[in-house]
Amino acid sequence: MPDPAHIPVLLDEVLETLDPKPGQTLVDLTAGLGGHACAIAERIGQDGCVVLFDLDAGNLALAETAVRRALRPDDPDSASVVAIHASFAWAASELAERGIVVDLLLADLGFASNQMDDPSRGLSFQRAGPLDMRLDPTAAASAADIIAETPESDLADLIYRFGEERLSRRIAAAIVRAREQEPITTTARLADIVRGAYPPKARHGRIHPATRTFQALRIAVNDEIGNLESLLAAIDRQSQSPTWLAPTARLALISFHSLEDRPIKHTFRSIVDRNNAQFINRKPIVAGLQETTMNSRARSAKLRTLAFTQDG
Repeated sequence: MPDPAHIPVLLDEVLETLDPKPGQTLVDLTAGLGGHACAIAERIGQDGCVVLFDLDAGNLALAETAVRRALRPDDPDSASVVAIHASFAWAASELAERGIVVDLLLADLGFASNQMDDPSRGLSFQRAGPLDMRLDPTAAASAADIIAETPESDLADLIYRFGEERLSRRIAAAIVRAREQEPITTTARLADIVRGAYPPKARHGRIHPATRTFQALRIAVNDEIGNLESLLAAIDRQSQSPTWLAPTARLALISFHSLEDRPIKHTFRSIVDRNNAQFINRKPIVAGLQETTMNSRARSAKLRTLAFTQDG
């Protein structure tokens, strides 16, 4: 089973809304450590199939092993699990090429606990490490590269767009001044620079001053919004003419900030308005007190669900 320290967000709610049945096919577009996929695999059983996508090759391998054991404990080498090291932006072509038709689609747009807790990833300023942020280490540009090479005005726009940071221009100016003195290569140094760009009275709020800037850089490094837009466009097309998604497919997407939630909401609404699907839950599902107490990362999670209604 997955690392016991990893707690899948909104697991009970995902199981309830997707309602897995024996023999169905699941695609988990963000496999992580396999927590959601393992729980669903137990329900679809040995006649089912699980397809896993992830940009993190290490986590993908861990998830694949865990799901194989959950799906077919007596035959862990079965072809019923397909692991694809790629962004979910490529899901449509990858699944169509393999002739896979999916009954259940899941995407948890957050990060696995081991990614956030690993200082070498540079995803968090709470642990000193290199300013990297790449989920796929083979990707071209790290956060340090963006910080070093992006012109001040473009950097300010990036921080404002992806971080919704109202002080983006002050922060960008502070970063440019600092990089002229010495390259910015660590999370700790960037966090200090951003904090210093804030007015003194605003440096000790509930949210650390660097939170939005780090979010913006992480989104830019991994092209998170672009990948999500590609996925939603593919889902929209499938709702009108299903090929790799079954005509009665059920979808569950978990977002963690408004930049993700807004396009999901608008796409789902557009599909429903065309009578190609119906909401499984009209309003987004959020974590209850018990879950947020156990897992603080669940506090910002929103689960939106959809069921295709075509007859095929």
